[in-house]
Amino acid sequence: MADPIFRTKLLAGEFFVAPGVQDMIAAVIADRVGFDILYGTGYWLTASAFGLPDAGIASYTQMLDRMATVVKTSKAALIADADTGYGGLLNVHHTVRGYEAAGVTAIQFEDQEFPKKCGHTPFKRLIPAADMAEKIKVAIDAREDENFVVIARTDARQSEGVDGVLRRLEAYVKAGAEVVFPEALHNEEEMRTVCAAFDVPVMANMANHGKTPIPNASVLEEIGFAYAIYPSLTSLAAAAAMEKALIDLKQHGIGEPGGLFDFNQFCALIGFEDVWAFEKKWAKADA
Repeated sequence: MADPIFRTKLLAGEFFVAPGVQDMIAAVIADRVGFDILYGTGYWLTASAFGLPDAGIASYTQMLDRMATVVKTSKAALIADADTGYGGLLNVHHTVRGYEAAGVTAIQFEDQEFPKKCGHTPFKRLIPAADMAEKIKVAIDAREDENFVVIARTDARQSEGVDGVLRRLEAYVKAGAEVVFPEALHNEEEMRTVCAAFDVPVMANMANHGKTPIPNASVLEEIGFAYAIYPSLTSLAAAAAMEKALIDLKQHGIGEPGGLFDFNQFCALIGFEDVWAFEKKWAKADA
């Protein structure tokens, strides 16, 4: 079942931020901090699980498993990146049914050719807008839960400019898209232009060191975005911290630096207290 919180926030016009999660450690930390909506990022879930780039290499089955595991691990609602739908219209139908059955709350499709590429990298190629509109229609028809939200992303900024972004997103809204996602806008002026053009919610993608500037979330709200995702934030922060710790270990022999997350708290986050309670209940008395 889709979590109604996402649609409720959209209908209420309640701006929010959703961090990307690249693995289950990020998911449980986000729970601890108190996020109620997360973003299942294709780029970083692929990188963390398989060590592969976001270039359409991971399969539908692999990504469904990753998204389903996030849903089971976290208490938050999950917005899931579904790339191009992993094929044609039948694949889109199958993807919607699979993600919905896994407990995902919202699904995002993009208008690139398969195999797709990360939205902030070069050499992206787009399918015709009419073909993407058909995918949106199929996705809307395939869902069974009214709280399951369909998001349409366009990567047209690179090859067709802002005018292409507007034309394509307008076609996707007419096809039934409930949220639109203008990927890789270049500046605040472009953000304002796109937000002003649509009555449906517009989302912002805050990809660190990507094509789009990252102002404070309050500025994004003022510009007119419904919400913002931060797909790379936890991944790049974790990578930087790990690299520093490993350099300190290799160069200086420091195996217990300051600033580490408390081990006992992490055991509790990951579920060890339930394991210990089970063992206490069922362990046989010493002979």
